[in-house]
Amino acid sequence: MKQLFAKLYKNSEESFYEILRQNLNENKKMFIVTANPETFIMSEKDEEMKKLLLDKESILVPDGIGVVKAARLLNYDVKERIAGIDIANKLLELGNVSKKTIYLFGAKQEVIDSMKAVLNEKYQGLKLVGSSNGYVQDKDKVFREISKLNPDIILVALGIPIQEKLIYKHLNEFNKGIFVGVGGSFDVISGHKKRAPKIFVKLNLEWLYRIICEPKRIKRFYNNNVKFIFKIKKMK
Repeated sequence: MKQLFAKLYKNSEESFYEILRQNLNENKKMFIVTANPETFIMSEKDEEMKKLLLDKESILVPDGIGVVKAARLLNYDVKERIAGIDIANKLLELGNVSKKTIYLFGAKQEVIDSMKAVLNEKYQGLKLVGSSNGYVQDKDKVFREISKLNPDIILVALGIPIQEKLIYKHLNEFNKGIFVGVGGSFDVISGHKKRAPKIFVKLNLEWLYRIICEPKRIKRFYNNNVKFIFKIKKMK
């Protein structure tokens, strides 16, 4: 697990967005993994996940205050949390300004339709070259179609670890593109779900808001975040 902490992006959110902007404008390839305690715990029992997280092609971003605090506890100077949904929104903004192309993959069809409406209304400079909901059987086929379209931004909302493994599996088929597994971000960006109130975001308590809204998450929280805390204490 220490290897993952060493690999974490440690600088500010703004500096990361500048890297995004540069790579997008220079048509470079970039695979972003937004890491929270669940990501770290998963790497302990899933070799495929551990391999992709440690691969030089992937950039590990601290999405989760638990990861930031754990890193600091282990003497890694991680400046701040960089939320996955904020990365997704920033890519829409940057792509719009630079008139780039985008592909949306994941979520329900009604969410994808709402995402299209958001792009048409707010990001008219960003060209949507294709989309697919996340319920298709052959997800590899979708990625083969994406590679033919060669978009600049590829947002994949299939949930961890499916989205990360799928991106990693097909990454070599692309010579450019910013790839991000964005989990439930489409639901929030499209308006189907509300993001936590600003006070929760400011206090790094978005995880608590999600549990309040969806109590069934408590088991998942325990299996990952609580176990993560004990592992970090042991490492310390």
